[in-house]
Amino acid sequence: MAWQSTLNPQSTVVEIRAEIESLEDPRMRATNEKHGNDFGVNLTKLRAVAKALKTNQELAGELWRTGDTTLRLLALLICQPKKFSEEQLEQWMRDSTVPKVNDWFINYVVKKSPHLETMRQRWFAQEDTVVAAAGWELTAHQVTKKPEVLDFTGLLDVIEARMAQAPDRLQWAMNNVLATIGINDPDLRPRALQIGHDLQVLADYPTSPGCTSPFAPIWIEEMVRRQQQ
Repeated sequence: MAWQSTLNPQSTVVEIRAEIESLEDPRMRATNEKHGNDFGVNLTKLRAVAKALKTNQELAGELWRTGDTTLRLLALLICQPKKFSEEQLEQWMRDSTVPKVNDWFINYVVKKSPHLETMRQRWFAQEDTVVAAAGWELTAHQVTKKPEVLDFTGLLDVIEARMAQAPDRLQWAMNNVLATIGINDPDLRPRALQIGHDLQVLADYPTSPGCTSPFAPIWIEEMVRRQQQ
């Protein structure tokens, strides 16, 4: 039988924290910490906790303000993305220094926000590489969702000039944009492939059997092949 939470929508932060602490697995934490993620709770169980609490923007804010990584992940599961103001999105972005929290914040909140394009433009050219990476991740999203707001050629110019020297998280996001443009724009695909081959970014990235390499040329060609089937 699957594990079930004892919490409910009226549960307090104290009660929530107690249940979360009871789920902590030291071995899982040790593994996660190797990737900069200081939590040790099984995410399937964390989602079960979120289901028990139900959507609650006020409680999400309380959980976020604790500063605890696991409670912040929970906050992202129960919050209401459309209720965030630009100022709140900015603050939560600056707070999202843990990789998993940052990833969930971008995907579960900002991408569902009516302020998505405003925040993308604001973060895209920031000096803080974590914030800039978020801007690039949102740009990859817009390549497929709202391409008319983007200059694909200009983006490829920046990628060609800067991606090879970019810090890891920013480089990953820029590579995501490169591949997404190559997959979705047949006219620019040859240039995207050439940039990937020339820069060799992530060419040696270890990839599990059955998974697609993040190396842009392989990624682009595989996704295009699937689209054509």
